[in-house]
Amino acid sequence: MHIHVLGAGAGGGFPQWNCNCQNCDGLRKGTIKATKRTQSSICVSSDGVHWVLFNTSPDVLQQIQDFPPLQPGRAIRDSGISAIILIDAQIDHTTGLLMLREGTQKRELYCTDMVYQDLTTGNPLLKILDHYCGINHHEIPTDGKTSFEIPKIENLIFTPVALKSAAPPYSPHRNNPHPGDTIGMLIEDKKTQKRLFYAPGLGEIEPHLPPLFEKADCIMVDGTFWTNTEMMDMGLMTKKARDIGHNPQSGEGGMIEVLDRYPNAKKVLIHINNTNPILREDSKERQILTDHSIEVAYDGMDIVL
Repeated sequence: MHIHVLGAGAGGGFPQWNCNCQNCDGLRKGTIKATKRTQSSICVSSDGVHWVLFNTSPDVLQQIQDFPPLQPGRAIRDSGISAIILIDAQIDHTTGLLMLREGTQKRELYCTDMVYQDLTTGNPLLKILDHYCGINHHEIPTDGKTSFEIPKIENLIFTPVALKSAAPPYSPHRNNPHPGDTIGMLIEDKKTQKRLFYAPGLGEIEPHLPPLFEKADCIMVDGTFWTNTEMMDMGLMTKKARDIGHNPQSGEGGMIEVLDRYPNAKKVLIHINNTNPILREDSKERQILTDHSIEVAYDGMDIVL
């Protein structure tokens, strides 16, 4: 299984267009040791030819250009993307669908019923696509037990699991969470029996998650914030990280404490907010992660299991 990180940043990327925090200002001026990141997305393949795209960020065109296997150039119209899986219906994970509208071949789109509802009501992207390429919708189950396979993606088995998280602000049920608003995914390679657990949005370590972490050879999870009050401390938000569906790295119950329980797995943080000090490669926070054998995802990162 080949996992390629197309984008490792949270919504807005890094630097964020309207932000002058220490990280964003420092990156623009070259006064900090850090690397820019586009908005969160990965792609996965078992043969290096047919790829599953996880989320379609607003930066998807740049991400495709930066990773040639997604545009192999075998015909006058071509793509290496065989299917798209949406983890949720957030703006930074779905807007790129509009960028992929060209052509007459329908996009093979896998998402939960709740995500499909949001993208046909509060933010009707899928209805807009009906006027262009259109989609073939494949419903993702949320019982945590049902797995599925995808045509052309040989040897990979996908097992989705519902996660506690609010629907996007535009959703008709924003204040009434449902299973399937956000999911994580266990991906198993039948040939190598290696597994990836992927969850870029993870607000709480629910009881059904540790068994999945235990199975995984690579755990790629939410790296949005360093502290629970990061945005509040900077005067940028009135809610804590956990209130908006992101478990911070530090503190009691944080991702460092959680990931320490799995010493045999490769541990990677993704979906990193522009304010997070771990973006600075020489920061004490980055060193703490290194001391705990936790890696920070970057655009172009490759993992082979």
